[in-house]
Amino acid sequence: MKFINCIALTVVIIGAINWGLIGFFDWNLVDAIFGAGSLLSRIIYGLVGICGIYSLMFYPRVCSDEA
Repeated sequence: MKFINCIALTVVIIGAINWGLIGFFDWNLVDAIFGAGSLLSRIIYGLVGICGIYSLMFYPRVCSDEA
Protein backbone atom coordinates (compact mmCIF):
# COMPACT_ATOMS: atom_id res chain seq x y z
CA MET A 1 0.00 0.00 0.00
CA LYS A 2 2.87 2.37 0.74
CA PHE A 3 4.14 1.93 -2.83
CA ILE A 4 0.74 2.90 -4.28
CA ASN A 5 0.58 5.92 -1.96
CA CYS A 6 4.02 7.08 -3.15
CA ILE A 7 3.09 6.62 -6.81
CA ALA A 8 -0.18 8.53 -6.34
CA LEU A 9 1.55 11.37 -4.50
CA THR A 10 4.25 11.59 -7.18
CA VAL A 11 1.68 11.75 -9.99
CA VAL A 12 -0.31 14.42 -8.13
CA ILE A 13 2.85 16.49 -7.63
CA ILE A 14 3.73 16.19 -11.33
CA GLY A 15 0.18 17.26 -12.19
CA ALA A 16 0.44 20.24 -9.84
CA ILE A 17 3.74 21.30 -11.40
CA ASN A 18 2.14 21.08 -14.84
CA TRP A 19 -0.76 23.29 -13.67
CA GLY A 20 1.77 25.74 -12.23
CA LEU A 21 3.54 25.91 -15.58
CA ILE A 22 0.22 26.53 -17.30
CA GLY A 23 -0.76 29.22 -14.82
CA PHE A 24 2.53 31.10 -14.70
CA PHE A 25 3.92 30.61 -18.19
CA ASP A 26 0.96 29.45 -20.31
CA TRP A 27 2.99 26.36 -21.19
CA ASN A 28 1.63 22.81 -20.88
CA LEU A 29 4.38 20.26 -20.30
CA VAL A 30 2.17 17.22 -20.95
CA ASP A 31 0.98 18.61 -24.28
CA ALA A 32 4.54 19.59 -25.20
CA ILE A 33 5.78 16.04 -24.60
CA PHE A 34 2.86 13.95 -25.83
CA GLY A 35 0.98 16.30 -28.17
CA ALA A 36 -2.07 18.42 -27.49
CA GLY A 37 -5.24 16.34 -27.33
CA SER A 38 -3.45 13.06 -28.06
CA LEU A 39 -4.65 9.80 -26.57
CA LEU A 40 -1.52 9.60 -24.41
CA SER A 41 -2.10 13.13 -23.06
CA ARG A 42 -5.68 12.21 -22.17
CA ILE A 43 -4.45 9.07 -20.39
CA ILE A 44 -1.94 11.13 -18.40
CA TYR A 45 -4.64 13.64 -17.41
CA GLY A 46 -6.92 10.76 -16.43
CA LEU A 47 -4.21 9.20 -14.25
CA VAL A 48 -3.55 12.54 -12.55
CA GLY A 49 -7.26 12.87 -11.81
CA ILE A 50 -7.54 9.34 -10.45
CA CYS A 51 -4.46 9.86 -8.26
CA GLY A 52 -5.89 13.16 -7.03
CA ILE A 53 -9.10 11.44 -5.97
CA TYR A 54 -7.11 8.59 -4.39
CA SER A 55 -4.99 11.15 -2.49
CA LEU A 56 -8.10 12.43 -0.70
CA MET A 57 -7.65 9.53 1.71
CA PHE A 58 -4.51 11.24 3.04
CA TYR A 59 -6.56 14.04 4.64
CA PRO A 60 -7.45 12.20 7.86
CA ARG A 61 -3.79 11.35 8.49
CA VAL A 62 -2.40 14.75 7.59
CA CYS A 63 -5.10 16.90 9.18
CA SER A 64 -5.58 14.96 12.41
CA ASP A 65 -4.57 16.49 15.74
CA GLU A 66 -2.28 13.56 16.47
CA ALA A 67 0.08 14.19 13.53
